[in-house]
Amino acid sequence: MAGHSKWANIKRRKGAQDAARGKLFTKLIKEITVAARMGGGDADANPRLRLAIDKAKGQSMPRDNIERAIAKGTGDVDMSAYEDITMEGYGPGGVAVLIEALTDNRNRTTAEVRWAFKKGNGNLGTDGCVSYMFNRKGVITVLADGVDEDELMMTALDAGAEDVVRDGDSFEITTDPSDFHAVRDALTADFTLDDDEVTFVPDTRVEIAGDDAEGFLRLIEMLEDSDDVQNVHHNADISDEELERITG
Repeated sequence: MAGHSKWANIKRRKGAQDAARGKLFTKLIKEITVAARMGGGDADANPRLRLAIDKAKGQSMPRDNIERAIAKGTGDVDMSAYEDITMEGYGPGGVAVLIEALTDNRNRTTAEVRWAFKKGNGNLGTDGCVSYMFNRKGVITVLADGVDEDELMMTALDAGAEDVVRDGDSFEITTDPSDFHAVRDALTADFTLDDDEVTFVPDTRVEIAGDDAEGFLRLIEMLEDSDDVQNVHHNADISDEELERITG
C-alpha cells in the first residue's frame, strides 16, 4: 500500500491552488453540510461529519465557516436534493479511477466527468468496472525524521492499526476505517502526522510515463476542478523523475 505519501504531496500542492480559487472550501462546506443533514450536528456521534471537519481544519478553514456549514445542514435549509454518487473509469495506460461526487444534478456531474475522461484520453466506465480493485482504509502518514520505528509500530498496532510501512522519508500506517480515529489519536500524542484520511487504497498500482502520465494528470486536474467531485482515487504510479518533468 506504500505510495500514498507521494500522492498526498501532489494533492496538497493542488489543494493550495484550489483554495486560492475557492473551490476546495466550496467542496468541504458542501460535505460538512450534507454530513450534518444526514447524521446530525454532533461530530462525536457522526463519523462522516467528524471526517469532514477534520479535513476542513487540515486546510485551515475558519471555525466560523465550519459552524455555519453544520448549522446549514441541521437547520431549515433543504439539502435533500444532494446525493452521493460514485463513478468509475479507466485513464491512460489502463489506470483505474474511482470518483466520489456529491451533486444535486446527476446528469450535469456525469457529463462533466465524461468530458474530463475524454480530454484525458480515458473512458468513463460502468458501475463496478474498477471499484473491486480498491479497499476503503484509513491512511496516516508520519514523518520519519527522528522516529523510533519500533515505538511507532507498537503504538500504532496497539491502537488497532493493520500495518506500518516505511515509504521514503515517512511511514504509512493503514487502518480499518472504524479504527482510524483511535489510531490517529494515539499517534498524535507522540508523533508528527504529515497527512491522515479515510480513502480508497488500490490493491495494485499501474506504472505510467510519457504521454500516458501527462494525460492522466490532465484528467485528474479536470476532475478535481469540478465542484461536484469530492474525491478522486486511482492506482497510477508515476516516478518522481517523471512527476518533476511534468509538473516542474
